[in-house]
Amino acid sequence: MNQSKSTNVNVTVDATLAHSPVPNPAHTLRLILGDQLNSQHSWFATVQPEVVYVLMEMRQETDYVLHHAQKIIAVFAGMRALAQQLNEAGHRVHYLAIDDAANTQSLTGNLSALIHHYDAQVFQYQDPDEYRLDLQLQAFLASSPFEISASSSIIDSKHLDINANSSCVDSEHFYTQRHEVAELFTQRKQWLMETFYRHMRKRHRVLIDGADKPAGGQWNFDAENRKPWKGTPPEPPDLRPQHDHSALWATIRTAGVQSFGEPAAANFRWPVNRTEALQQLDHFITHALPHFGDYEDAMSRKAQRLFHSLLSFALNVKLLNPREVVSRVEAEWRAGRVELAAAEGFIRQVIGWREYVRGIYWAQMPGYDERNYFEHTTPLPQWFWTGNTRMSCMSAAINGSLQNAHAHHIQRLMVIGNFALLAGLEPQALHRWYLGIYIDAFEWVELPNTLGMSQFADGGLLATKPYVSSAAYIDRMSDYCKGCAYDKKQRLGDTACPFNALYWDFYQRNADKLERNPRIGMAYRQLEKMPPPERDAIRSQAQVLRARLNDL
Repeated sequence: MNQSKSTNVNVTVDATLAHSPVPNPAHTLRLILGDQLNSQHSWFATVQPEVVYVLMEMRQETDYVLHHAQKIIAVFAGMRALAQQLNEAGHRVHYLAIDDAANTQSLTGNLSALIHHYDAQVFQYQDPDEYRLDLQLQAFLASSPFEISASSSIIDSKHLDINANSSCVDSEHFYTQRHEVAELFTQRKQWLMETFYRHMRKRHRVLIDGADKPAGGQWNFDAENRKPWKGTPPEPPDLRPQHDHSALWATIRTAGVQSFGEPAAANFRWPVNRTEALQQLDHFITHALPHFGDYEDAMSRKAQRLFHSLLSFALNVKLLNPREVVSRVEAEWRAGRVELAAAEGFIRQVIGWREYVRGIYWAQMPGYDERNYFEHTTPLPQWFWTGNTRMSCMSAAINGSLQNAHAHHIQRLMVIGNFALLAGLEPQALHRWYLGIYIDAFEWVELPNTLGMSQFADGGLLATKPYVSSAAYIDRMSDYCKGCAYDKKQRLGDTACPFNALYWDFYQRNADKLERNPRIGMAYRQLEKMPPPERDAIRSQAQVLRARLNDL
């Protein structure tokens, strides 16, 4: 493990924005957003003195939802590390720190001031991954003649037609373009991930043998990757780097940024540069991948990480390229060092699910974030922010999230998301919570996962059924139920596990929308076998539970 100090802003800029334009103006201004930390981008292949790269820490980005402290620290530290790397390579960089007096804390406000400051003739940026930023930049470029707002005053510049002198380039990260998923599913009512996944495997020749045949004779080994973890093999050691970001965290706090969760600033474990991200990939390949497939759905109080890669942050801010991750995992299988089920299970998440939800996002925005198929409106219980609940599984998943800014996909889907759907929590409120709490959560990937996969709020566009369960599933895949204040086997009474009554009541309340779904017919057949008094008692129990969610 490496112990390193926080990356400070130590980037040479020509002059502060408070002064007149610099004597050596830049012909081109290039914007780098906080999730575009790809040091391998073709932009940086050659040093061009007429180009200035701009990175900004902004309240606009820290405040649009309440974010976990570690997420803010990680993004800022990653931006600072990239700025330093570019500066040392000879590129011109202008870095606006969160406490810079000239920082307007707004993307468009800062861009206006910087274009005026450098007398820039050309503005370039990479494709934003979030719809709101894409819309904001398009609106900014649409303004003509170009008026620049700086230091709270309007400066009529040289009437530069910034729209005609701007260009947007690819981020050079994803396998697909924004529109490809929508084109693949044209005229289809349901956008099945499995269809897309097989298309991607064939197109990119991943785990393919012969003429478009899947390695091992089948496309999906998911059924083999559902084992509970009983304590062996042991969880791999945490070999991630250790950073002291106390100074950066103090700056963030002094700037007035609000957050929640444990900052862990003095012992920060997330990678903030490409070298560290590659080291983490190496550690995963060597120590965790061999057991990833077997236990990818397992949960335990004794092991928060288990055999998960924890690479999602590095991937989503583009410290790593998905192609290098996929090729490394496939190479391990072909070398005989991991089982095919483990390699396929991990690759499916990257080349399949990750690209698929991005395509869903861009095809369905705007408006996807407003969908609410079940018309759920209940606010999130207060313990979503504290972890103080007597439900052992929810306590473990939420407290782990608050401490680490991370939970793996089953904790997010089948514990927290499962409860939220059964309890009728407002999907938009849950979306904002997921977007804020998880270090890897950026809207393009988080929104379809939350509203589509977890909450079925899109009515089944993404998922073929609601992902809900009673306590039985959680007990089968975890050790959470042992020692819990609630009885996993009981449906009724003060000590009955809330998941049980809420599960059966969910299906009763939504029969008009769900009973014809062929994938959940068994649930309704079981309900029909229950005596009417039992169904009524379950309904009453669920109503009481939903009325006192804060007390569970």
